[in-house]
Amino acid sequence: MENNIINNLAKILSKMPGMGPRISKRIVLHLALNKDKVLSPLIQSLNNLKDNVRECGVCGNIDSGDICSICRDLKRDGSVICIVEEVSDLWAIERSESYFGKYHVLGGRLSALQGTMIEDLNIKSLHERLSKDDSIKELVIATSATIDGQTTAHFITDNFKNYKLKITRLTYGIPMGSELDYLDEGTINVAFKTRSEFI
Repeated sequence: MENNIINNLAKILSKMPGMGPRISKRIVLHLALNKDKVLSPLIQSLNNLKDNVRECGVCGNIDSGDICSICRDLKRDGSVICIVEEVSDLWAIERSESYFGKYHVLGGRLSALQGTMIEDLNIKSLHERLSKDDSIKELVIATSATIDGQTTAHFITDNFKNYKLKITRLTYGIPMGSELDYLDEGTINVAFKTRSEFI
């Protein structure tokens, strides 16, 4: 009979993205059989994550400081802000090495099915950033090519049209229904180079 401790941990792991009951049980079994080699370093890393990683107070990225390394980087173009749904989208764009501006993480996308409303997104802080910093000249909307992503993009365009900004979106290379985190670096690169004004 399987141990309740193993079952409970497997149940927690199975709720993570990309994990199912069978994979999570295999991971827990591996951890239980390799306590010194794998489990102890993992516990230490998880504690470091819990204690030291936090959300950036400017853009919503995650890092080990109150302000993330991208926001602190003076070599990056502060006149352009790329708006993404999730931190994983930011990481996907960074992997492509095609964008060298700053970011703003919404923390999701508008979704009637999931009950995600405007107030659930990181919109207010974007207004605050634009009000305080008149050096920002362009917003690049990099929401997913899903219906919810496009709805979010249209909301942002309508909501920020009174600012003296160029609002662009990623174009060629991104298939409808796709999410940035699952695209290859070449596709993201092309999408940035061919971005167009949002109409």
